[in-house]
Amino acid sequence: MKGINIFLADGFEDIEALATNDVLSRGGLDARLISINDGTAVTSSHGVSIIAGGTLKDADLSAAPQGEKDIMIFPGGMPGTANLASCEPLMDAMQAHYAAGGSVAAICAAPGLVLTRLGNLEGVTFTCYEGFQDALTAKGAVFSPQVAVRSGRIITGRSAAHAVSFGLEILSLLRPEKVEEVRHSMYLWTA
Repeated sequence: MKGINIFLADGFEDIEALATNDVLSRGGLDARLISINDGTAVTSSHGVSIIAGGTLKDADLSAAPQGEKDIMIFPGGMPGTANLASCEPLMDAMQAHYAAGGSVAAICAAPGLVLTRLGNLEGVTFTCYEGFQDALTAKGAVFSPQVAVRSGRIITGRSAAHAVSFGLEILSLLRPEKVEEVRHSMYLWTA
């Protein structure tokens, strides 16, 4: 799948989806919010309704990525993450996308429920919400308590509190020259 796509299912975590989208937008990127529902309306885990820019059924899932800068992004939240993981067309597209050289990013519960559907994860370093790491470590991945981790073409984030850091980690893959500018525009400095 080409481009930057953030997939939303009913029950998604608001801040993980929208803060990530905001950071990428500030970096000059066009991230598309894609609903896996039949329509574009999606309701978050906190009851906030948003209108996505498109739906999974209308997306071109057959478009092979041109490289690691084509990325599929999966926010956490429950039951949103479980809904993403149970969407077989989306999981098939993610597997094909990653196998063809595209990148994937997941935060909170999504690494443990969605990224486990990828093939070989031996030696991949990741982070996720506490309690969702077992399925990945069983596949040979290595858990880290960092707030955001990039391991090859896989980017993971720890939790809602770290959604901006997750977005910045994605931005560092896609437009590394924009990271400091975006950090500054958001008044984020490291100690």
